[in-house]
Amino acid sequence: MALELVVATRNKKKVEEIRRMCEGVPVVLLSPDDFPGCPEVEEDAGTFRGNAVKKALAVSSYTRRPAVADDSGLEVYSLHGAPGVFSARYAGEEADDKKNIEKLLSLMEVTEDNRRSARFVCSIALAFPDGRVETFEGHVGGRIGREQRGTGGFGYDPVFYPDSHERTFAEMDPTEKDTLSHRGMALKKLRVYLAKELAGERM
Repeated sequence: MALELVVATRNKKKVEEIRRMCEGVPVVLLSPDDFPGCPEVEEDAGTFRGNAVKKALAVSSYTRRPAVADDSGLEVYSLHGAPGVFSARYAGEEADDKKNIEKLLSLMEVTEDNRRSARFVCSIALAFPDGRVETFEGHVGGRIGREQRGTGGFGYDPVFYPDSHERTFAEMDPTEKDTLSHRGMALKKLRVYLAKELAGERM
């Protein structure tokens, strides 16, 4: 019997990544939209893990089903780890990907090529109605380009070159990105956990 799992996001591209990575595992992915009144959770925990845990617990408690949530973002070393947990709203609360990238590139305009190192970080939380929580982490190092390249992905993908690659995440097809990305790494760990637990029927 398939496990009903609520994905605590309304970001369709994130849901598709989770769907791809969970292929072959007997889960049915549900959305907060399937549960009228499901709360929007403020991401104010201060860490990626804290935000993911907070969202997953709130959605699981409301829906009475296991819920998975992620918080992820970009950390640029020359900017002392910014934008970090503010990645999605770096250029303001109403900012979109375009404005966030424009702010990042503007701040790094005079940053030398050898000081443009960065990493993507992802923390995924799987919460259960009884309050149990499991977390899964992933990160990938790389560098920030000087202009946007590619039309795929989302967020800062058009300016992020993963280590040892000369194409941005936005220039890669989804399957290739999944094998390299921070979220792909964390989702692989989630997938292994789900497959193991469902095989033992301990959920």
